Amino acid sequence: MPQPSKKVMINILLGLLIIMSIGLLVYYSPAIINTMSSMNNFRAYIHSTGHWGPVMFILFQILQIVVAPIPGEVVQVAGGYIYGTAIGSLYTTVGLILGSAIAFYFTRFIGRAYISRLLQKKNNKWMSFIHDEKKFSAFLFIFFVIPGLPKDMLVFVAALTSIRSFRFFTILIVGRLPWIIASAAVGSTIHMQQYTIAIMISVIAVIGFVLGYIYREQLAGLFSRSDRTKAKPKSKPKAIPSYSKE
Repeated sequence: MPQPSKKVMINILLGLLIIMSIGLLVYYSPAIINTMSSMNNFRAYIHSTGHWGPVMFILFQILQIVVAPIPGEVVQVAGGYIYGTAIGSLYTTVGLILGSAIAFYFTRFIGRAYISRLLQKKNNKWMSFIHDEKKFSAFLFIFFVIPGLPKDMLVFVAALTSIRSFRFFTILIVGRLPWIIASAAVGSTIHMQQYTIAIMISVIAVIGFVLGYIYREQLAGLFSRSDRTKAKPKSKPKAIPSYSKE
């Protein structure tokens, strides 16, 4: 009886891991949703874990990125509500990097080869756009820097492209850090009942989201359009007739 190949075994193990992860997510989803239902509930749970509180908070941030249907802004605001602006931003950023790394490298490991073969069979603007590292990088930065947009899915999309991991994580951190700090500041000011500051930051975030949404097509068009501005092949210069001296 032929032995299954190493590749087949890896695919089977990955399939079992995915099924188990989905099962655990479905089983624990009610408890997770209940814990995240309010800032006070989440704060009470984190504090109940004692010295493991920071670790548990970071795990929630990782879970939010990898699998759980929890809006990222909720965890970011909760970080400031529990730990203050500086420490909350730090823990959120650590969780963001770890969670994004897990999603990015896991997706790149299991799916990049298949998606690459699929994309080679297609020929349209979107496919050419995501294979252009400079355009795709600019698109990622714009998408990350606009507040309120669903950013976590782009981690999986980026993993299926040829973008270099160092470039991607640099864009991720630079693009998302300002709003991580702003979200933590909102949570911190709410906890200290400084509602005026929280409202001001929230208004700025809403304005940023609205402007980004209004001009989303123009912004996307800057990077997804086909290269219409490619230089046309230069025509050969006409030969200058030579005149022989009489």
